[in-house]
Amino acid sequence: MRAREFVAIVGPSGCGKTTCLRMAAGLEFPTSGSVTVAGKPVTGPGPNRSVVFQQFALFPWKSVVENIDFGLRAAGVATDERRSRIERYVNLMGLQGYESAFPHQLSGGMQQRVAIARSYVLDPDVLLMDEPFGALDAQTRVVMQEELTKLSRVNPRTVLFITHSVEEAVYLADRVVVMTRRPGRIAEIIDTASVRKAERWERHERIEEVMDEASFVNLRTRIWRLLREQQAPDEH
Repeated sequence: MRAREFVAIVGPSGCGKTTCLRMAAGLEFPTSGSVTVAGKPVTGPGPNRSVVFQQFALFPWKSVVENIDFGLRAAGVATDERRSRIERYVNLMGLQGYESAFPHQLSGGMQQRVAIARSYVLDPDVLLMDEPFGALDAQTRVVMQEELTKLSRVNPRTVLFITHSVEEAVYLADRVVVMTRRPGRIAEIIDTASVRKAERWERHERIEEVMDEASFVNLRTRIWRLLREQQAPDEH
């Protein structure tokens, strides 16, 4: 992965998508080879990497601000700096007016906004996202995809994104890695950034407008065909 590149991984269930992400996070380790970030081996979790899980993993007894602040406090960031960073991401993620709310008072989409803010506020080099929108309803998922795109433009990060949704991968990512069925291997890496730039997808405000583009449809179909090739014979 290149710096500030958004890479999505898609593939059949059980092919090792989440395992790849967990190795990058330092939560699991390869049986051979190595995982490096900025040229340094990953030996465990570290402040240069932050993870957003499918389940929001918020502290239920802490407010929105307290949840976002948790990692900053643990890192020993000064009070004024913490306050400034929290305010910025509360605004960027549309959480104004919810600062004192607790997770049980928020919708799933709002909870995931808090989880994303909590990761971004730490200013990590790499953001690891494991199907972060998988637990959301279809409409909320679309809204969150659009919000993440906006956030990536304002504050780009190196992102490794795991998803089962081909549309989500094509819409969000600069490159899409398609994996084979177990044992997982890389079937193909598809450059979506060049297509997005050439077709000027950014002129559209809504995801459905992008999805109507012939270039989007062609990329989606190409990836779907690759995934169909990875189905086991008895699944056809």
